Amino acid sequence: MKKLIFIVLSVFVFSTLEVIGQCNADALSSECIPKLAEGFNFLKSYKIEKGGKDYVEYSYVFTKGTQYMINICAAGQNTDGIVVSLYDSNRNKVATSKVGGQFISAIAYPCNTTGIYYIQYTFDGSTNYCGGSALGFKR
Repeated sequence: MKKLIFIVLSVFVFSTLEVIGQCNADALSSECIPKLAEGFNFLKSYKIEKGGKDYVEYSYVFTKGTQYMINICAAGQNTDGIVVSLYDSNRNKVATSKVGGQFISAIAYPCNTTGIYYIQYTFDGSTNYCGGSALGFKR
């Protein structure tokens, strides 16, 4: 009987505790939206959680004559080693948030060609492998 009570109490206690180290990418994505630079309109938010691959990738159609901004909000310090890279439809890298060994929290890209662009997030020394991102535009 004592074992049963112990098990029931243990399950109750552990089920009410927040899991430490759990990634809350939805909340981080929401935090990124107001951090878009002035003049940029919010388009879409992205979850950045490391899964089975060493990167997370999304695609979006960019329009010629429009400037886009992609920012990063991480669970750790600053960007916590999360790097965003932007690739054009031919998979050529056109922008990245790691410049000269420094991690930048946002990139801006003036689109010269309409097409599908690939937004890829990689983890370079990340401790949490968790973050969020927001995509914005201005004309």
